[in-house]
Amino acid sequence: MSHAWTIGDLTIHRIVEQEGGFLDAFDMLPDLSAETLSVERDWLTAAGALTADDRLSLAFQSYVVRTPHHVVLVDSCIGNGKHRPTRPDWHGKSDSRFMDGLAAADLSVAEVDFVMCTHLHADHVGWNTRQENGRWVPTFPKARYIFEAREFEHWRAADERAPVFPFQDSVLPVVAAGRADIVAGDHAIGDHIRLMPTPGHTPGHVSIVFGKGRDVAVAPGDLIHSPLQALHPQLSTRFDVDKAEAARTRRAFLERYCDTETLCCMAHFPSPSVGRIRSWREGFRCAPVGEG
Repeated sequence: MSHAWTIGDLTIHRIVEQEGGFLDAFDMLPDLSAETLSVERDWLTAAGALTADDRLSLAFQSYVVRTPHHVVLVDSCIGNGKHRPTRPDWHGKSDSRFMDGLAAADLSVAEVDFVMCTHLHADHVGWNTRQENGRWVPTFPKARYIFEAREFEHWRAADERAPVFPFQDSVLPVVAAGRADIVAGDHAIGDHIRLMPTPGHTPGHVSIVFGKGRDVAVAPGDLIHSPLQALHPQLSTRFDVDKAEAARTRRAFLERYCDTETLCCMAHFPSPSVGRIRSWREGFRCAPVGEG
């Protein structure tokens, strides 16, 4: 499924691969109290962010950003045929939803100039590669794949200690094909695309910022997973490697973009996922922006 926004000289397409209840809220947010969830339950449910059985509802998706010069895919989602035994909904998946979404955005894999990964977790690198004659090959054959250097080294070292399947099937084949650029956390591409370090979730996590001369749009990846974390930025997920740093980075991001016109393309917020940061109560919210 594809959804689109036009802002300034950018066109942004949202490509949804999966959406729905993921993990129990208390499991995913270890510091969440029963009292806090009770207070926030009604608006979270109304926003589609909490299921009836208290699971956080997440979208798993990519964004395609068309600048005047390039076509950029931000985070390549889950992928097909990948070995993900701890995630039954991802393991060996074979549906066409991601590719159908690209087609709905009038996009072929050959038109993508850059694939930019905010970090290298399984649900952000999956469609980096696809199987061809029993081998993993780059899905986007003409694209340069942008990996932040600290992030790449973190997972390279982890893979040396024990197999990291997403790194092996969705990152290393891109390197072997000569399509990877290992870059610094403040790397820029032309005058419309730049990285912004947002560590905490992983050591080299970055947000992708778009716009000439100003931040017209930003994709913060897994800096924030749920609208509940916007209102309570101190709540880090169990997947954050440095929970304290993640909380500091998240608050700094929300403060940076609060009450600005920058369009925030959230990786996991429930539909419509795209909005602008606004002050709300003691924290923040992402006010949804309609398509068009």
